[in-house]
Amino acid sequence: MKNKLSILVVAILAFTLMYCGSKKTETPAEDYGTPDESTAPVQAVDVIAQGDALVKASDCKTCHHATNKLIGPSHTDVAKKYEFTAANVANLAKKIIEGGTGVWGEIPMSPHPDISQIDAEKMARYVLSLDGETEH
Repeated sequence: MKNKLSILVVAILAFTLMYCGSKKTETPAEDYGTPDESTAPVQAVDVIAQGDALVKASDCKTCHHATNKLIGPSHTDVAKKYEFTAANVANLAKKIIEGGTGVWGEIPMSPHPDISQIDAEKMARYVLSLDGETEH
């Protein structure tokens, strides 16, 4: 009886291992389709929301505030100074990563070399959106 029980336990264990290990399901790649006019604004809002989250998670608030000048200009003042274009997004992303001085006074902006180009561009898009302008 003990021998039959051991064989049964081993058989169940072997079946379980074989069944669990043999089931390989592939998750199909999601197809997001081609952007069109109806989805573009939603995607833009998502990028701006991501930029907002990145700014809030960074040390930006040490020197910048959304509406008030601190050590550096307010983010809203930056938005008012620069038109919301791809060229200005790239320019501000470069400033975020490399730092700089002279545009807003002699106090230098600290470089942030650990921020990726993509994240810096999301942050720049968020900042440039603060005056209500959309990218063009």
